Amino acid sequence: MDFKESMQAMYAEMVKRYMEQPSENGLYDGQKFSRQSIEHQISPEEIISIHKQILQESGVSGHVINSFDILLEVMMGYGLAYQEHQSLRSKQKELRSELEVAANMQQSLLQSHIPNVKGLDLGVISVPAKQMSGDYYHFIEDGNGALGIAVADIIGKGIPAALCMSMIKYAMDSIPDDRHSPAYILQSLNRVVEQNVDSHMFISMIYGLYNQKMETFLYASAGHEPGFYYHAEEDEFHDLTAKGLLLGVNKRVRYETYSKKLEAGDMIILFSDGVTECRTDDGFLEREDVIHYIRKYFHLPAQELVNHIYKDLEKLQDFELRDDFTLIVMKKEE
Repeated sequence: MDFKESMQAMYAEMVKRYMEQPSENGLYDGQKFSRQSIEHQISPEEIISIHKQILQESGVSGHVINSFDILLEVMMGYGLAYQEHQSLRSKQKELRSELEVAANMQQSLLQSHIPNVKGLDLGVISVPAKQMSGDYYHFIEDGNGALGIAVADIIGKGIPAALCMSMIKYAMDSIPDDRHSPAYILQSLNRVVEQNVDSHMFISMIYGLYNQKMETFLYASAGHEPGFYYHAEEDEFHDLTAKGLLLGVNKRVRYETYSKKLEAGDMIILFSDGVTECRTDDGFLEREDVIHYIRKYFHLPAQELVNHIYKDLEKLQDFELRDDFTLIVMKKEE
């Protein structure tokens, strides 16, 4: 008697014993047999065939016996669907594992430390809505007292957006250290995007350059969400308005550099549209609402300020981000 025949005999004995004397132990034996049959690849239809034979030998009505033909067909279909389901689960698990590796690699590739610049207090938070982020931020120090700040947002989601963002990062790294004019940076990146990125994918970006000696913030925008400039003396917020097409639309586009003089207590606030487009029960968050949250945590250091704003806006969305969230605050220290 081979192993399968032995299992069949075991099942027959178990069923007959239960028919003679039903008990909780008998049902438990059935559960154990179920696990054993899966381990040894005994199909549901084989078990039903054995069950049918047992009932025939026990003299059960022919109508009842015939009903097992229907059950057999149902279980065969169920078995095929179950196998397909398990196969899909296995592929999904494999894909999830690969995405985790890719997300970790992206974090490593795009990681940008917060520089220590004399006279500035910097705070940054960037949180992806999914595993892969379509937001990007970067700090660039040129060694001459100038600090470059980039914030970009891919109009798209998932792996294609993440790969595109990695390309932007390496394109920025290839720009000469002495060519950090905001307009020049965007024009250079625009050529790279236009030549290498799918025509249906666009990138918004704002690039700013703080000149420590001149105490001036220069910036240019490629269709990016306008940031804020806070003028401490007036206690007023102003939009960092700048004209410029999204990267990748037209390779001949020219960008314009704008300027803001920074004095003690002034702030520059840059962000992705994941901040202003937080979805609440009342609709999207307005820019005035963002200013409200900035004022709420005005008194805190820059890093604590951005952390508190993120927590508040995350709570507004029931702790489920709908879009990637990036917020940078630069305070001119007194």
